[in-house]
Formats: sequence, structure tokens, C-alpha cells
Amino acid sequence: MPQSIVVMGVSGAGKSSVGQALATRLGASFVDGDTLHPEANIRKMASGVPLTDDDRWPWLHLVGTKLSASTEKPTIVACSALKRSYRDAIRTAAPATTFILLKADRPALQDRLTQRPGHFMPASLLTSQLETLEELQTDESGLMVESTGGIDPTVERIRRLLEQSAAD
Repeated sequence: MPQSIVVMGVSGAGKSSVGQALATRLGASFVDGDTLHPEANIRKMASGVPLTDDDRWPWLHLVGTKLSASTEKPTIVACSALKRSYRDAIRTAAPATTFILLKADRPALQDRLTQRPGHFMPASLLTSQLETLEELQTDESGLMVESTGGIDPTVERIRRLLEQSAAD
């Protein structure tokens, strides 16, 4: 299993839920990347304003730092990591990071966002996130997994794919 994993995708893809369940299943540490955002970023998103790259760089540095600090057991971070350049920034601190892109169709994402109580990220930013998303490229260490059908089946698909990747 990889030592550093980022469960990534747009808002509503299931990053936090799947990441937490995967960490439990693999005996890894879990960090929700949302908790690493500075208060200014949270206020901006909560007001419906998308973050700029300049807003994201310090946050992405913190994500990479959390992953690189892992020594005893694997660390899984839930982080949007929407652009290749964002993933590259994380890999600067944690070069061996594996990215798992969670995919779901727009109606499922919209439904999840409207039913998610108390989160600072409004459903109105989904379009911006979908437009920003750059899927994993062939030279990036990672997997794309459908996050429909529930948390446990998604975690099991990821676990199997990670085992297959390790065996190759």
C-alpha cells in the first residue's frame, strides 16, 4: 500500500467519507484537507466565491507537509487537488503520493451537496469545480474510481485496485 494517499475530486464526490473509511480499513491516519484551510479561504468559499490559485498554494503546501510527515503508518488526506499543478505542489513535499480521483455524475454530486448540512462549501460552486477539474494524467500515480453505490463498495474497489497496483 502507498504511504501517502490523496482522495481527491470535486465537492460532493465523497472525499471525506471515503477517505475516512479507507483510512480505517487500511489502518492509516486520516486528515480532512478542509481542516487545513485558513479561515480566509473558508469565508471566501462560504460566501460563494471560488478560491484562486494564490488562495490555494499555502493550503496545498500544508497538505503536502501532512503527507510527508507520515512515518509510522500511511496517511490519507481528503483534498480536492483539482488541477495537475495542485497535485504537483503536493508531490513537491510528498513525491510518492498516490491520488485517487472519485467520480460521480453531476446530478449525484448536486444531490449530495444539497443534502450536506453545515458544510461551508455551497452547491453553487460545483460548476466552478467541475470546470477546474483536470483528471489524472497517465504519468501520475493514481486511480479513478466511481463513488456511486455507497461508501463501503467504493472503499472496497479502491482497496482492490491498490492491491493490484502493488502487485504489478
